Amino acid sequence: MKYTKTALFLLAFSLSVHAQKGKNDKKIKPREEFVTELMGKMTIDEKIGQLVQFTADGTITGPKSGNNFIDEIKKGNVGSILNATGVEYTRKLQKLNMDNSRLKIPLLFGYDVIHGYRTIFPITLGEAASWDLKAAELSARIAAEEAAASGVHWTFAPMVDISRDPRWGRVSEGSGEDTYLGSKLAFARVKGFQGNDLMSLETILACTKHFAAYGAAEAGRDYNTVDMSERVLRETYLPPFKATVDAGVRTFMTSFNEISGVPSTGSKFLVNGVLKTEWNFDGFVVTDYTGINEMVPHGYAKDNQHAGELALTAGVDMDMVGGVYLKNLKKSLDEGKVTMAQIDDACRRILEAKYDLGLFHDPYRYNDEKREKATITKKEYLDAALDIANKSMVLLKNDNNVLPLKKDQKVAFVGPLISDEWNIIGSWAATGDRYGFAVSLQEGVNNLIKDKSKVSFEKGVEILKDDRSMMAKAIESARNADVIVAVMGEFENMTGEAASRTNIDLPGIQKEFLAELKKLNKPIVLVLLNGRPLTLTWENDNMDAILEAWWPGTMGGDAIAQTLYGVSNPSGKLPMTFPRNVGQVPLYYNHKNTGRPYLGKTDPEQKYKSRYIDVDNSPLYPFGYGLSYTTFSYSNLKLSSDKINFTDKLKISVEVANTGNYDGEEVVQLYIQDKIGTVTRPVRELKGFEKIALKKGEKKTVEFEISADDLRFYNIDMDFVAEPGDFEVFVGGSSATEMNNKFVLVR
Repeated sequence: MKYTKTALFLLAFSLSVHAQKGKNDKKIKPREEFVTELMGKMTIDEKIGQLVQFTADGTITGPKSGNNFIDEIKKGNVGSILNATGVEYTRKLQKLNMDNSRLKIPLLFGYDVIHGYRTIFPITLGEAASWDLKAAELSARIAAEEAAASGVHWTFAPMVDISRDPRWGRVSEGSGEDTYLGSKLAFARVKGFQGNDLMSLETILACTKHFAAYGAAEAGRDYNTVDMSERVLRETYLPPFKATVDAGVRTFMTSFNEISGVPSTGSKFLVNGVLKTEWNFDGFVVTDYTGINEMVPHGYAKDNQHAGELALTAGVDMDMVGGVYLKNLKKSLDEGKVTMAQIDDACRRILEAKYDLGLFHDPYRYNDEKREKATITKKEYLDAALDIANKSMVLLKNDNNVLPLKKDQKVAFVGPLISDEWNIIGSWAATGDRYGFAVSLQEGVNNLIKDKSKVSFEKGVEILKDDRSMMAKAIESARNADVIVAVMGEFENMTGEAASRTNIDLPGIQKEFLAELKKLNKPIVLVLLNGRPLTLTWENDNMDAILEAWWPGTMGGDAIAQTLYGVSNPSGKLPMTFPRNVGQVPLYYNHKNTGRPYLGKTDPEQKYKSRYIDVDNSPLYPFGYGLSYTTFSYSNLKLSSDKINFTDKLKISVEVANTGNYDGEEVVQLYIQDKIGTVTRPVRELKGFEKIALKKGEKKTVEFEISADDLRFYNIDMDFVAEPGDFEVFVGGSSATEMNNKFVLVR
């Protein structure tokens, strides 16, 4: 079974960790003694240098900081290099540093390894749709192994921002709208990247980003302002960050946004307060790209020197690419604007991370050409990428069981993305190969269907070009088919950083093409390749089946083909709500009631209620939703008691049966509503889930256990407590489930 393969892979990794320490590692003093002794030899300039990161080449997401990084490396004024990858290049830069700098402190190489390094997995939002924590850990582990083998020490992942706004392009990099699911996935990914031992050559430093609440940017516009209460910040947006601290993450990245008028990069409350003091985080904090410099246009700092002082005082240890610390920090120290203790603390944190990676033991331990060649895109990595891509597929609609397709059917594959290899691996795809290595859908279908007379491929339209010249040929191909499969979506650069959209319909004339295909009166399956929830009201009304494939990665074409033809039964569930139209945004399942709650279309007194007059309040597809080729029934929801106290455990059980014609997997979801509080509570909150496999006709009992700790929130006095009172329990296959029971929490 698939779960068994994943478990075996993780077991094999854990057994091999201690065999990968590095053959040339030398014995040195214990960390605290070593770092203290080293810092005693360092000049002020050398200490400030450790707080500096320059970019070598590669992706640029802001203004360049100059091309003088080679000279600064020689002087020992650089602690880290961004965007240097590959054993040959990183060895060259490390040697430049070790041969020329006075104290020969190794460089730290960082790179954005978001959802794979060379073997690319589904985009993070797509992977979240698997609701599979072992899969998330495994993909991060493989990404770490490939990156480490290529000379990379540090990734800027996981991104754990909760977002309720699909207009924001960076939803593709996160886990969606829910705090509980996002926290579980964040923990798993840190464990995947870092393992249990950073001295292993198969692990890299993880970096939790973006601290904090970047996913709540106003109007869904990147880099924009965030303003919220501290209660919302702590209950909704901070828990996934705390989960990564609990997982042992070693670095954090500040966010571009401000919160309540203070840019995160200069926030004492966030960095020194919450992160380093409340949570006892002992790693180091890096800015996002030129984050310190950007406090000047924010209107928070008068110039770059002032911005650097604010950042260091707030607790920011490393300046990403901005050059502010390098150019100004010594002057600020001389003027008494910052202290030596602040510089020392930042320097120590960075040196400790380098020590824990083994770089002081051997600066070149990540620079093994043979290991690089043997590690990249190993067969077991590609197998895992295929497995996880299959698990990420979400079946949104399947009228009349159009899917799965049958191999003897004649199928016309149409649409702009049928043969695409560039976009299928998604945005932020690291060193993923977009020029022939990734598997397109057409390749995947041809790998599966031996009788080529049963399939045809015609694009019909492009994504953005207003060109109908290819449409007639594609329609003719569809006319001769039993089933039409339309493969549509976005370009990969239409989501991700700096890719916010106010219109989240299918772009271009794709919908027009679908309308022409509809006139043929043939069953139509819409396959979506995209990085965000789209508005699909027309498509839902007119298509027979809809499969959300996200951007599924290197093996995406095989995964889509296997899912369409039933080799794999889709089991994904939405990690983010799909709205009916963009005017409903922000739209999320765990909203609060108003004093005039709208009860839906059955509400006879619906005029003066919190509602729209042109569309229902409900989403098109709710959080947690996803179909299967089989069907599942839920019954016999039981609670171990109708009353618990603050030390009791409440057991919740439900029977789930596979009532359809296929073996399948179901994500059983537990939601709870606190009926009355000293502050109002959401209509329901996810508190547990379990993914189970059921053979055709099989039934299983799924059990959850909760306690008062699971019911805590920030009360009227901002104390994190559970309050006695009435609670309602919901269990089912999505956040819209109505199966419920009740209990009371008493003192």
